[in-house]
Formats: sequence, structure tokens, C-alpha cells
Amino acid sequence: METVIESGGLRLAAHRAGPTRSGGPVLGLVLCHGFPAGPRGGATSGQTYPELADRLASETGWVVLTFNFRGTGLSEVEFSLSGWLDDLRAAAQHVLDVEGVGGVWLAGSSTGGSLAICVAGDDERVRGVAALAAPAEFDAWASDPARFLEHARQLGVVRDPSFPPDFDTWARELTETRAIALVGKIPPRALLLVHGSDDDVVPAEDARVLADAAGGSVDLRILSGAGHRLRHDPRAVAVLIGWMERQTL
Repeated sequence: METVIESGGLRLAAHRAGPTRSGGPVLGLVLCHGFPAGPRGGATSGQTYPELADRLASETGWVVLTFNFRGTGLSEVEFSLSGWLDDLRAAAQHVLDVEGVGGVWLAGSSTGGSLAICVAGDDERVRGVAALAAPAEFDAWASDPARFLEHARQLGVVRDPSFPPDFDTWARELTETRAIALVGKIPPRALLLVHGSDDDVVPAEDARVLADAAGGSVDLRILSGAGHRLRHDPRAVAVLIGWMERQTL
């Protein structure tokens, strides 16, 4: 079903799959897309995620919510990393508020996976994280924030010519938002890291670095020959479903 999430007064387009009532508590998952790419950029971000959410919910019996971060799809206003973190926190709360849901887990691709790690590191209510092709940090963006902002404008995730109102603060978030700094706070909660050996966007070394930084029990899977878009790789989806099926309240 199509729904809306409220995040700091903004409306985010979302899709929720799975049961809303059950005989007992069910598990809930927030599924996050990554930073947009391609000719239509932000307008088409997350288009395939409702289908994946439906499949995950059907095969596991979970409630699965996917949504568009601010600046993408039909969601309002402009991209910032702090804004995307706020959106993910709002999505997690939305799932926890669904009748019958007894706990929330996070899963995300690329930027979405990295932010899922960050949110879980700061919120112990999150029961576990599955990160696919997640960057350990955003230093490549932070190395030239003005150029990255122009790239964001070209993709349509920043549409207001006067945004950001404070460029230095917006740029500083690119440096301060670091999954590698927070991943160690997740164990002993469940942590799955999946990466393609041939990822030409985020090197597979990022997954190994994150696993080392976690310092605890981590399920690390490097998929031979896989690229960046793991949501389209049947092996990655099977690994994610298997991980979900092993979770308990």
C-alpha cells in the first residue's frame, strides 16, 4: 500500500508491504534506496524498491516499508545527509507505530546502507542492519563539496537555487556522517554486510573495513563477480531473505 511518512514537517512518499495485523507480534524492516544516478536522477530514485519490499514481505511475513528520501521521487524538499538521517529515523518510527510490529530492522543499498548503520549505531531500538554495497564514509563527496552540490543539482535532488542556506554546515555533514565511526556500536545486534567483488562505485574494501571496525560478530558476504546494484542480483536478495528469516524478537 502507498502511504506517507512525516519527517520534520515534510511529507515523504512511501510504500508498505506485509500484514498490519497478526495473531502475535511481527518483525518490521525499513528498506532504503541509495543516492540517485542516471539521466533522470532523483525523479526515479527507489522506483524498484516497492517491488522488492513486496517480495521480502511475502517470503518472510515481515512488515516492510520502503520510502523516498527527501529530494527524490515524490518526497519534498532538498537533499542533505542530516536530512536523510532524519528521514530514516522517521521511517523506523513509522514501522514501530504499525499495529502488531514488535521490532524494527534496517536494510539499505549504498548510501542507504551507510545511513542505516549510522542510525542503528545511535538508536538501540534498531534490532539489526543489513547493508548492501555501503560506503564506509563519504570522503569522496567531502573532498569537493561545491562540485558535489552541483552534481546534486544536476540530478534534481537539490532544486532550490538558494539551498543550502548554510553551505558550510551542509558540506560538513559530508565529512561527519561516517558509518565506520558508528558500526562498532551495532554488535551484538545483527549486522549483515553484502558487497560485490566487482563493484565499480563503492570498492569491496569498504565492506571489509566496516567489518573490521564492527569488532564483533558480523556476517560479511563478498559476492564474486557482482557489481554495485545488488538489489538486482538474485544472490544478494537470497542472502538478505535468509538473514531476515534468522532474526527473532
